[in-house]
Amino acid sequence: MKSPATGLNVVESILGNEHDDEWKARLADADCDYVFLDQWEAQKSRLWRTTANGDEVAVSLDRGVQLRDGDVLEYDEDAKTAIIARITLQDVMEVDLSQVAGRDENTVIQTCLELGHAIGNPHWPAVVKGVKVYVPLTVAQPVMNSVMRTHALEGVVHRFIPGAEVIPYIAPHEARRLFGGAAREGGGHTHTHPHGHAGDDH
Repeated sequence: MKSPATGLNVVESILGNEHDDEWKARLADADCDYVFLDQWEAQKSRLWRTTANGDEVAVSLDRGVQLRDGDVLEYDEDAKTAIIARITLQDVMEVDLSQVAGRDENTVIQTCLELGHAIGNPHWPAVVKGVKVYVPLTVAQPVMNSVMRTHALEGVVHRFIPGAEVIPYIAPHEARRLFGGAAREGGGHTHTHPHGHAGDDH
């Protein structure tokens, strides 16, 4: 709601999410404005931002409540206007073990153990999906590149891909591991993987 004293849009609770059926119908003919955040900003319960249309928004949520992409922050039924959170997920490192999978058992075990050491030693969280391992960017890309190149695991290929490309292929609890609570849950689990992205890093 808008504060009479300051004219600010003050958000103290999340009304719903634009992806929910109820809100899809409500927002179908609404004029929507957006607050753009990255996944780390979305974890803050208190913040002050300017919307895409230039309105000031102060978010003050209960402790432990975290914004997700598509959350409806303000909605005026009469004016048919809404303010929605738009959260940008950071890139993730994708480690591809498909070249290793067909090798002899000892090589597979040794490579996986060495990769586990490379990723586990700096305490990077990871999600394993078949022959792919997804690692969030807890440090800068050049640092992660350096670590992977230092270990130089034969047959192991890594690259960085947009976080949004991974969401459809992972379960909600896996999305939380990669992106905190910022990712919209409900993408579900499938057995396919994202393919073909420029800038592959070997």
